[in-house]
Order: sequence, then C-alpha cells, then structure tokens
Amino acid sequence: MVETKPKATRDGFGEALVELGRTNKDVVVVSADLTESTRANWFKKEFPERFFALGIAEQDMFGTAAGLALSGKIAFACTFAVFASGRAWDQARVSLCYMQTNVKIGATHGGISVGPDGATHQALEDIAIMRALPNMKVIVPADSIQAKKATMAAAISPGPAYLRFGRSPVPYVTNEKDEFRIGKMDLLKDGKDVAIIACGVMVHNALEATKALELKGINAMVLNAHTIKPIDKDAIVKAAQKTGAIVTCEEHSVIGGLGGAVSEVVVKDGPVVPMEMIGTQDMFGESGEPAELMKKYHLALEDIVLAAEKAIERKVKSKK
Repeated sequence: MVETKPKATRDGFGEALVELGRTNKDVVVVSADLTESTRANWFKKEFPERFFALGIAEQDMFGTAAGLALSGKIAFACTFAVFASGRAWDQARVSLCYMQTNVKIGATHGGISVGPDGATHQALEDIAIMRALPNMKVIVPADSIQAKKATMAAAISPGPAYLRFGRSPVPYVTNEKDEFRIGKMDLLKDGKDVAIIACGVMVHNALEATKALELKGINAMVLNAHTIKPIDKDAIVKAAQKTGAIVTCEEHSVIGGLGGAVSEVVVKDGPVVPMEMIGTQDMFGESGEPAELMKKYHLALEDIVLAAEKAIERKVKSKK
C-alpha cells in the first residue's frame, strides 16, 4: 500500500518503536510525561514491561536511559525537542555523550510548525545545541516514512543520537524503497544553477520551490540533508562544484543549524560559493497556525525562490 495522506514525522517514530520492540527484546522506552504526544504510548501499549514513565523529569529520564543503556539495553528517551535540548542538556552532555551510552533521544515538536503552543514550546535552537556535543548524531527526517527508517537505523548505530520530529502532518517526499543511511544526503532532484539543501518539513517546500524556479528558467538541485551530524561533506562539495550557489532551508534558527553546518564545509573544503540561509532569524516564535507561522517567519515556498534567485545573482556578480 502506498502512503498518500500526510502524516507527522512523530508518527513514523512511534511506528518504528513498536516494530523495534517486536524484533529486539533489548529495546526499552523512557518517557518524561509526554507519552501520547511523542507516540511512545504505542510502544507502552504493546510492551508495558519495557516502558518507563518518569513524569515531568527530563533530567531523570536521561539519567535513567543512560543506566538502562549501560546495562545492555537500547534506550529511547522521549520528550519535546525544546525540553530534550534545554532542560536536560547537562545530562545529555555527560551521561549520554561523554559516556557514549546507547541512548536515542526521540525529540518531537521541533520547529515553528508546533503552532499554537507558542514560543516556549517551539524548539528553534535544538539542532545547534545538540550538534555541538561530541559523539552526538543529529537526524531530522523529511517525512514519516523516513522518520521510521531513521529510528530503525539509529537503534543499530552505536552511541547517542538526537532524532528530531514534528507535530504537524507533512507530505511524503520519500517512499518505502528509498535507502536511508545515516550521514548520507539524498539527491531528490538534480540541477545545475543552484543547490537547495534542506531538512525536515523544508524538504517538501524546497521541492515545490523548484517548480516555481523552473518557470523562471532556473534549474535547481535539491538535497535532503536528513543527517545534520555527521554532515555529508562529499555531497556538499559536489553540489557547490556543480552549481556554484547554495541555499539551505531549515525549520530552525539560521544560527548553528543546517546552514551553519553546510557553510563550515564550504569554507573549509570549498569551493567557496554564495550561500543564502532560510530559517528563523535570531528570534523566538509565537502562537499561531503552522502555515501562517511558516509564512510570517519566511520559511515558505516563495522565500526559497527569492533566496535561490539571490544566490544565483551573487554568483553571476562574482564572475564579472
């Protein structure tokens, strides 16, 4: 059966937890109160003896997950992205990353599309916070199919991982047959004029933007950067060499996230090309409907089109 109705990436996470529970008795899930919202309740229903609810205690959740991992378990710790990256950062740093424990953080409600919950619950800094930690993998799937594959892949990848999921349904940009490899970007559309490198919900927006760009005579490449760390350096270098211009798109601050990771590669490994970054601009979000917020904070299709045109314009000027 082919999936057609959009689903939230958190749903793919919940499905993967259940499948992992059925195939690996060492998989356990720890939750900090938000069991239903993170879809961890699906695992709880089928494997209650391997589910641990700690209440509103994110720091305890990471500590408990680390202890379970040190005893030989594969522990998934589930909460909202803003709490995983903020309230329990010290535990993530020491108990997970420094000790290299086999804990996978299932962080839902990432980005501005959380919507009505407002600024306090919209994680716009979590990618930057987590990718700065040694030994931490950072993964941001583009749709629910990829979210399920990413969760399955993280389970067999040693050490800690931060899996960022969304609240709102997103259209499909991948299918069941597509390969998923941690650290390897997916080329979704080839192009020669500009490379659009996106993650999460912004991948769909990037693909839609290429249709508008085609009408303007611009042939854009789209790369799905589902893994922010380790970043796919080879894919970035090749895209820069082929197109000479890059646009990054993320539902996250432009400071320290995907845009920062890509620019680090471009500056260090070259070629140095004009770059534009789509993301929130050093500010908090607010309460509102997801589509309205995406437009207000300049994460919409038309913003990607304008950024691509600007990057190409800068490329042309640099050659004169």
